[in-house]
Amino acid sequence: MDKGTLVEFRLQGDRRLAVVERQDGKTRWLVVDARGQSHSLAPRQVTYEVPGKTYKLSELPSFVEEVKPYLDPSSLEVAWELLAEEGRLTVTSAEMALLLFSEQSPPLCYAAYWLLSEDKIYFKQKGDGYEPRTAAQVAERKHQIEVEESRLRSQQDFLTHIDKALKGEAVEWGRQDRQRLEALERYAVVIVEAVRAGLNQDSLARSYPPPAPVLETLMLLGRPGTPQAAFQLLVDIGLWSPHENLFLRRSQIPIQFPNKVLEVAQQRLDSPPPDMDVSYRLDLTHLKVYTIDDESTSEIDDGISCELLADSRQRLWIHIADPTRWLLPEDELDLEARRRGTTVYLPTGMVPMFPSMLATGPMSLVQGQICCALSFGVVLDVSGAVQEYSIRASLIKPTYRLTYEDVDEMLELGVKAEPEIATIATLAQRRYEWRHAQGAISIHLPEAMIKVHDDEIAIRVLDDSLARKLVAEMMILAGEVAGRYGQAHSIALPFRGQPQPELPPEEELLQLPAGHVRACAMRRCMPKSEMSISPTRHAGLGLDTYTQATSPIRRYSDLLTHFQLKAHLRGEEPPFSAEQLKEVMMSVATATQEVTLVERQTNRYWGLEYLRRHADQVWQAVMLMWLREDSRLGLILIEDLGLQLPMPFKRAVALGERIQVKVTYVDPRQDVLQFQELSCSGALS
Repeated sequence: MDKGTLVEFRLQGDRRLAVVERQDGKTRWLVVDARGQSHSLAPRQVTYEVPGKTYKLSELPSFVEEVKPYLDPSSLEVAWELLAEEGRLTVTSAEMALLLFSEQSPPLCYAAYWLLSEDKIYFKQKGDGYEPRTAAQVAERKHQIEVEESRLRSQQDFLTHIDKALKGEAVEWGRQDRQRLEALERYAVVIVEAVRAGLNQDSLARSYPPPAPVLETLMLLGRPGTPQAAFQLLVDIGLWSPHENLFLRRSQIPIQFPNKVLEVAQQRLDSPPPDMDVSYRLDLTHLKVYTIDDESTSEIDDGISCELLADSRQRLWIHIADPTRWLLPEDELDLEARRRGTTVYLPTGMVPMFPSMLATGPMSLVQGQICCALSFGVVLDVSGAVQEYSIRASLIKPTYRLTYEDVDEMLELGVKAEPEIATIATLAQRRYEWRHAQGAISIHLPEAMIKVHDDEIAIRVLDDSLARKLVAEMMILAGEVAGRYGQAHSIALPFRGQPQPELPPEEELLQLPAGHVRACAMRRCMPKSEMSISPTRHAGLGLDTYTQATSPIRRYSDLLTHFQLKAHLRGEEPPFSAEQLKEVMMSVATATQEVTLVERQTNRYWGLEYLRRHADQVWQAVMLMWLREDSRLGLILIEDLGLQLPMPFKRAVALGERIQVKVTYVDPRQDVLQFQELSCSGALS
């Protein structure tokens, strides 16, 4: 190349124009760019040599200014159409200059080259020339560019929205924003796997690398590509709470009801369906009906009455809410309840099985209102066995809504205005004694009820008060009667049974400290209860036949019992055959197992969070059992909280020994808890 030749080269991707000064060695050229910087170029580094004349360095600015007006990429489309019509295979930059600008001056040749080399739609380089693309290729290229431009716009909009949210400003998230956020949410819940698999944060990120869209989002925001970073981002922008329930989000449990189900629920409220049992309902509105629940309970599904018969015997009535009054097998409400399996009870609130507008309204036994019910009338003999019973679709009018504390106080004070309460309590005790004479096994361990409201955690220990025993016995009684009716009439029901446990020998149990330790040892031996379409003995309850029927608003298996029993009471075939019932029971069992796991995990999280917030508290605990005696890992019970938690010991500890412990480290999200035992003086040991 001659001195003064104008060339283009690329420096880190940028175009540079430079004037050749001289040869640099045998194969290279020394050039000076418009900034006055010298560069040694190999021939392959030169991307374009401006033809026609030589230039001085001082002429570069005017050359550039002469080129600029012609750098219009849209002009290539017309040229492409003309060349495509002619069938031209290739075109040079000089030919393109003539086609576009009608002359071939050096600035215009360079402008044509610049347009061709920048073009990503109409032409592709082929040797020293450029080949027009086919119409199909051009269409595809345009589509790809539009998609990419749309993606970049969406990305920028998303980043703008994120920035506003991080500043605490209100944001209206768009559809594409939601897709990105949902991807972040799906990745953030992977944190749950760390707890399940015992992975630390680094191992978790390696085992579960983020999907490309999530990684892109986190990198654009300068955050690491980890589940913890995704979680924290969602917290920082206000979409999640720092205590977001990842167990629930990780599960398949539906939180919201589909619009169609809500529409049907509203229709049932606006236009109640015909009552299929209207001609069979027994009017029991004259009876005094007590509903007894926790104060926070909003789905009231059972009430109790006591009726004095003409022969001076007492008939117990257990009234159960009748949700089948509002739905039919296989309709939208039924199928949605079946999919859910049960109401989910969490410290932060509940996820109902039915839409709340029905579950807490007309399905519930509301004080002072006439309600449809399925009522179990039972007369007990002197031993507590069922002497006679009946099951009737009924109408009742709940008289009093009481809490367990109310009933305990009434029993303690012997309130004479409500003698029925004392009578029911006496009959409940008789039932309890009868069941134990039949082999029932009672295991009493404190249970924690954890409630979270406005980020305040309250833990209450549920004890076996008289009121709770009363209600439990009445519900078990209704379950026995439902099971006996099903067995007597060969109705397929979701019967519940429990195999006979192999308890430790009596002398071995007596060697254990009485109370919690002995109960814990017995609990370890209790097999799981089982569901079957055939009656089977429930060893734990001491009953030869039993089915749950007392929570049809909250448990789908109870709803199945209602469907089957009520059809038979009307003289109809039960809606589910034995095989159909078995199939439904299997699907419901899977759903309820998942709910049970989520409830347990969530309660543990909030229990640990409570301990974290009370890190300075000294807790009184009792040693329940060894989990791994060889490594001195025990299970302790913090009696004031009803929490059973693992704790490693540095010394031999006797079962039942009372100790003082203090939390030294707790991370609820990672499910990590460390205790230290205090000596009698209060010092850590």
